[in-house]
Amino acid sequence: MLFSFYKNKWVKFGIWGGLYTLWVIWNTQYLWFLLLPVIFDIYVTKKVHWAFWKKKGVKKQTKVVEWIDAIIFAVVAATFIRTFFVEAYTIPTSSMEKSLLVGDYLFVSKSAYGPRKPMTPISFPFVHHSMPLSGNMKKSYSEAWERDYFRMKGYRTIKNNDIVVFNFPEGDTVCLENQAPSYYQLCRDMGRERVWNTFTVVHRPVDKCENYVKRCVGIPGDSIQIVDGQLMVNGKPQDKIGEVQFRYAVLTDGTNLNPKAMQKLGISLGDFQNGYIQPGYYVFPMSDAVAEKMKSFSVVKAVHKINAGDTDLSRRIFPHDSRYKWNEDNFGPIYIPKQGVTTPLNFDNLPFYERIISHYEANKLEVIDSVIYINDKPADSYTFKMNYYWLMGDNRHNSQDSRYWGYVPEDHVVGRASFIWLSLDKDKSGISKIRFNRMLRPIHFWEKRHYK
Repeated sequence: MLFSFYKNKWVKFGIWGGLYTLWVIWNTQYLWFLLLPVIFDIYVTKKVHWAFWKKKGVKKQTKVVEWIDAIIFAVVAATFIRTFFVEAYTIPTSSMEKSLLVGDYLFVSKSAYGPRKPMTPISFPFVHHSMPLSGNMKKSYSEAWERDYFRMKGYRTIKNNDIVVFNFPEGDTVCLENQAPSYYQLCRDMGRERVWNTFTVVHRPVDKCENYVKRCVGIPGDSIQIVDGQLMVNGKPQDKIGEVQFRYAVLTDGTNLNPKAMQKLGISLGDFQNGYIQPGYYVFPMSDAVAEKMKSFSVVKAVHKINAGDTDLSRRIFPHDSRYKWNEDNFGPIYIPKQGVTTPLNFDNLPFYERIISHYEANKLEVIDSVIYINDKPADSYTFKMNYYWLMGDNRHNSQDSRYWGYVPEDHVVGRASFIWLSLDKDKSGISKIRFNRMLRPIHFWEKRHYK
């Protein structure tokens, strides 16, 4: 009965025309209403043969045509869903352990914060920035058509402790032969001229930069500080959410630790193997709770957290200025810029905001005779055009995050990590490889229940 009702051409047009109308309103691109007559013709008047790959008037098409028809529909439908609603993502590194594990397969909601319209629309389907089998050496997109940033309406804003997928802010420039480190860090370590003489350096648009996943610990207007490894947000310790890890040194009586016993504690085989320093001495990433359990082992004599102390890592730590002798455990305080807020601008805070002003917000920034110029005019203040965020990994001593490259602009936000649909343990095989206890888990709902 329902299927026969759907056969009516006016019903078909009403359903698909209505859905298209809602989508155009959500998109705020009202000129696209001009395509409504096309939908009307497809279902009602049928004057134009839009499916040109099919033989007109023939119900039973050849197998080749049926396959072409199915592939076209699948590509269009999957691209639409991937662009505006949800995208699959895999956790490749341990920077979010143990909240998210290597081998977790996520669905990332793009509608949560509002889908970002493709800024580089001409692209090979279902790949990010490089063509398959090219070893990341050949780009999968064309920059012949680029669009300004625009985000459609979402059903929520980014909040503290959300797990967010975003485009790597320093990923706009890449050394093709050595893509793991940031281009900018390579320049700080090697010098720009040597980098350009050694590697093939390319530019990538915002939406084609590498995807990262971290926890948002600071939203626009917040103040962030890290004191002896403790993250402070607006002067208060960060809310307990997720399972934060630090490096711990473990001293035994000379007896080697059992790798199976370590795996039961949640220490991966890779971390165990890399953590062996010398007989009786190990260094592992662990949560405080796991460290307490480690102390109960009869062969363990001491367990203590490793802290960077007074170590000066200003060359690698944001804002990469020797006046700020910060490190991963002692950092800040630092303000997270908010759209519309005006800040005084001087030589003390310029290192924090120069990339925002010149790169993310596309102004001409110069310093001439000890005077700061923005767009050729002297400036002693600046008003932010976008919101910015501070993102960090829960595996605090094994995470390249905002402590190293600074703020994440709102136009780099991809979506909210929402759901683990599959989780595979790389250290196991067969059916035991599947982490059944992590499958089909809504991430933030589970965290609120588990850590409240």
